Amino acid sequence: MEMDITSIIILATLGIIFVIFLLFDLFGRNEKYGYFAYAVAVIPVNYFWGVGGDPLIAYIILFVLWIITLLRDTIGMQLDKDKDINEILMYLFLAIIIQMIVSAILPEVNEDLQLTTEKILYFWLPNVHSTIFLSSITLAFKLVATLFVFLIIIPLIIDIKDEEAPLPIILVFVAIFVVPFLYLSYIWVPDLMGVLTFMFSVILFIILLLITRSGQETK
Repeated sequence: MEMDITSIIILATLGIIFVIFLLFDLFGRNEKYGYFAYAVAVIPVNYFWGVGGDPLIAYIILFVLWIITLLRDTIGMQLDKDKDINEILMYLFLAIIIQMIVSAILPEVNEDLQLTTEKILYFWLPNVHSTIFLSSITLAFKLVATLFVFLIIIPLIIDIKDEEAPLPIILVFVAIFVVPFLYLSYIWVPDLMGVLTFMFSVILFIILLLITRSGQETK
């Protein structure tokens, strides 16, 4: 893909905007606009994809930007009491919803983008099982996607560790991650999606049981 100078300048500008929101806390403002970095990351990535960029590379970049922001907030939870797990997950899930909406609309507007994607339900996602893509790029996508999903779990674990969490709450947490686990299973071993998803869910359930309290422990 060749980009003209105008597209490069626009992409660079969108990237700078993301960096500003990523480092927003350094400006000494008391607002929580730093959380917008999750949603802002979607803009340059989809512009890159929209002008003909490889969807696998676009999603690798998106996951990397989200990973960087997650690491910022996870570390911030330990150093800054103002960082809140509920707000982290809320803004992250909002960004994911925005990206899913874009993935459903953008290839419908520009049908050329459908050639390098596959349709899953209503969403056009990178085709990781196509022989068109280089295996190294496909592997990088799978690894980054996997790292991203498991990094989402880390701030959750940090937040509820040693806290009282009834069984229904734990089941809700596990249910939230069923869809990400399904997608990870699909991109790695689609023939074993059900088995791998169940395995990941059981492991997460056990971890949450081990690190939380029921509130009825014997004193």
